[in-house]
Amino acid sequence: MRTVFCRKYQDELPGLDRAPFPGPAGHDIYENVSAKAWDEWLAHQKRLINEKHLELFDPNTRTYLQEQMILFFKNDDFDKASGYTAEKPES
Repeated sequence: MRTVFCRKYQDELPGLDRAPFPGPAGHDIYENVSAKAWDEWLAHQKRLINEKHLELFDPNTRTYLQEQMILFFKNDDFDKASGYTAEKPES
């Protein structure tokens, strides 16, 4: 199993099987983001798209989501879906 030092979790974790999209940004994610963090980003991105009624064909939406993705992986202040509260793990 391939591992990476995950930028989000600052730990060695299982990595993606392949780059999530072509180009330098996709390669950077492949090399520096764990599969766990990527899956969490996809779920968060879906919440943002749904709550903010974003149109994926709009170039401004794609730019916004790319900026949010960078913030998310760096643990910077990224936009949250206002009505969402994370599930608490069962004890």
